[in-house]
Amino acid sequence: MDLKSVKCAINSISRFIHLVSCQTNKSIPTMKNYRIIASVLKILKPLLDEIIDEKLPCDKFVCKECEVLDLAVNQARELLENWSMKMSQLFCVLESDLSLIKIHGSSFQIYCIISRSLSELPSSESPAIQNFMEELKGLKLEGITTSLEEALKGLRRGDFPSNEVLTHIIELFSMTSCEELLRESLALEKERIKVLDDKVKGDLDRINSIIDLMSHIRDFLLEHDNFKFLNGIRVPSYFRCPLSLELMLDPVIVSSGQTYERSSIQNWLTSGFSTCPRTRQTLSHTNLIPNYTVKALIANWCDENNLNFNNPQSVKNGVCSLDLVRLDSFQSTQSNDSISRSSVGNNGFNNQHAETDRSGHSSPGQRYVHTRNESASSVVSSVLSGEMTLDSSISYPTKSQDSNPRNLMASSVSVLSCDDSITSSSHVEKLVEDLKSQSNEAQASAAAELRSLSKHSTENRTVISSCGAIVPLLSLLYSDVKNTQEHAVTAILNLSINENVKTMIAEAGAIEPLIHVLRTGNAGARENTAAALFSISVLEEYRIKIGRSNAVKALVDLLQSGTLRGKKDATTALFNLSITHENKARIVQAGAVKYLVQLMDPGSGMVDKAVALLANLSTVVEGCTAIVRAGGIPYLVEIVETGSNRGKENAASVLFQLCINNVKFCRLILQEGAVPPLVALSQSGSPRAREKAQQLLSHFRSQREGGSGKGKS
Repeated sequence: MDLKSVKCAINSISRFIHLVSCQTNKSIPTMKNYRIIASVLKILKPLLDEIIDEKLPCDKFVCKECEVLDLAVNQARELLENWSMKMSQLFCVLESDLSLIKIHGSSFQIYCIISRSLSELPSSESPAIQNFMEELKGLKLEGITTSLEEALKGLRRGDFPSNEVLTHIIELFSMTSCEELLRESLALEKERIKVLDDKVKGDLDRINSIIDLMSHIRDFLLEHDNFKFLNGIRVPSYFRCPLSLELMLDPVIVSSGQTYERSSIQNWLTSGFSTCPRTRQTLSHTNLIPNYTVKALIANWCDENNLNFNNPQSVKNGVCSLDLVRLDSFQSTQSNDSISRSSVGNNGFNNQHAETDRSGHSSPGQRYVHTRNESASSVVSSVLSGEMTLDSSISYPTKSQDSNPRNLMASSVSVLSCDDSITSSSHVEKLVEDLKSQSNEAQASAAAELRSLSKHSTENRTVISSCGAIVPLLSLLYSDVKNTQEHAVTAILNLSINENVKTMIAEAGAIEPLIHVLRTGNAGARENTAAALFSISVLEEYRIKIGRSNAVKALVDLLQSGTLRGKKDATTALFNLSITHENKARIVQAGAVKYLVQLMDPGSGMVDKAVALLANLSTVVEGCTAIVRAGGIPYLVEIVETGSNRGKENAASVLFQLCINNVKFCRLILQEGAVPPLVALSQSGSPRAREKAQQLLSHFRSQREGGSGKGKS
């Protein structure tokens, strides 16, 4: 009988026992089970030694089981040798326990086979075999993966893990910090890619189940006290990064439409991952687009709670600061009474220009700074999700200011004096009935009050949506009464700030009614409609649906004929739509480029926004051609020379796309005198701007050298 497999098993066991005895890493959750298995193998090894010494019988079954044992021992040893905090703890624990269970079972099988052989030889006695079962009884593996396996089996059946199971897993793996959650998420994705490369379906299903479980853990922790409160203050879950659960201080949008903390998603991307952590869809590009809307809302929240937004560490640590950060404030040089009187229209609500001069400057009759036509939720329309700056002319109300009834509209209808007041379901249900009324006055009043209630209160948005207000509000978008239409669309915009409600709005068929308002509404309604379309277009599937509807043409019309604020809102929405590749050609074909080139004029006040959208459109051939035909090259070269940092980056990006697209375009850029400003940018611009400038200059050189070589030949 060839005893090679037995000898290999003995050798592997010796190495395993030695490794476990030398192991000092206390962070390994399964270490206790490793030590138990080492004890089992210490008992088994004398049995195998006696087989080698021919004191115990051996047959092919023993040899085969020794092969299984050898493989399992080596797998467990390699897992222990390679163990590090950079690895996925969930995956490693499951894999190692699987190997340890195999070792335990295989050891018992070898004992049983030898025992059966000995029963046929009564004269044979072995102290090792006699002691094996006695000692094995006291060595039972701890069920460290019981909760983990239970949760995974439930997920495969479509059941959500219970809170008790999730709590046990969190405690077991010490998932009590943002850093630990982020580390585990990164490690799991690495394991998934490794499994994909190996093309093992069973392992892929297993790793995907673990990633699903991790998502449930993150959702659970969003409601867990340690993550729910900062310095004793309840932190809204939508201000937390979905990847690390940190309070987002530099929120950015990825191409899937999801928002993350910049450092967390940057860590994810630099690890080589090309999927969205939350949706798992492949990212069409890895640009990180600042989400100024969320940043402004978080800064406002920090302001209200005495947290210094400019000091990230103090915010993360929950350290209070009296040095409050204010984005802006209501600054009135008139009496509060005069403000109230000037802001009230005939129907008791503000007319389209009553709350603010939408150009961002104080009107002669109103020398005070106020928010734009709606609440802080409407910041969304002043944000262009493409590396742009927040409009400094827009101010954001603080809780204390909004709570002052004298700073609110002096309304003749039933509107709450404080936008942050939490309303009751019964009150909202009454308003929803009024929305369905045949009375224009009742509809206008109800829409206006829902607009007010949905301004700042997350709770109110949830109540309003759960009471069935979305569908009747959408129906009022077809109202012939312009004020009613504006109140309804602005309420829809405010509600869309809530991620869950945003999906409900989209699923209720909001796109067509919004396009109707974009075509027929007054200036304020059209602007807030553009902002609402931007908000909905954060959802990837609806970004595609909006692009395939008639919304693009309507937005381009607003880009042409709207007020300054309307043009900004239209550019915002078009930019977000252009993140999806198939929408780029549609935007170009709708004639947007001509107006965007006009807006690159320094006097427009929209240079950075226009050039950022053009940077996206220039990645398609139609976009490059349209930019050149519209006379965009001189503007782009001027921006590279005198524009803002963001403007220079995006202008250089557009010029680069033009150059690689067409040799003729390259010559036109050179004729415009682009080299000197590009040389300056390559030396003193931002890292991204320097890179683009250097790429352009390198392209010019290669074109020149290619031309010279061709001439010589």
